[in-house]
Amino acid sequence: MKNSGLLIIGLVLLFSSCTKEEGVGGTSTISGKVYAKEFSSAGNLLAEYYAQEERVYIIYGDGTTYDNDFRTSYDGSYKFQYLNKGTYKVFCYSNCDTCASGSIAVIKEVEITSNNSTVEVEDIVIRK
Repeated sequence: MKNSGLLIIGLVLLFSSCTKEEGVGGTSTISGKVYAKEFSSAGNLLAEYYAQEERVYIIYGDGTTYDNDFRTSYDGSYKFQYLNKGTYKVFCYSNCDTCASGSIAVIKEVEITSNNSTVEVEDIVIRK
């Protein structure tokens, strides 16, 4: 009886320690595109396009600082691979005329619910 109790406790600890947190080491992917809008100083829309070489950041779980980054490709696309199930924040910086710093983060929250999946994020729209 004593040994079976220890065995049960050991199994519970073993299986609870195998839970993976958000981050690298999994089999899933988060992908999307960054769409840019350029405005004149008068506020008129000058151009719209998928942004090349734009830096996109990802935060794993409840973190407050970014864990990885990726530069968009020629078509504005980005991809974060080999992720575990969990919640992520993907963001890009946009120009902001009313912000003291001159920029603001445009954040999309994403959840990966199953292994071997690809989660497509709606376009991150930024102001250039």
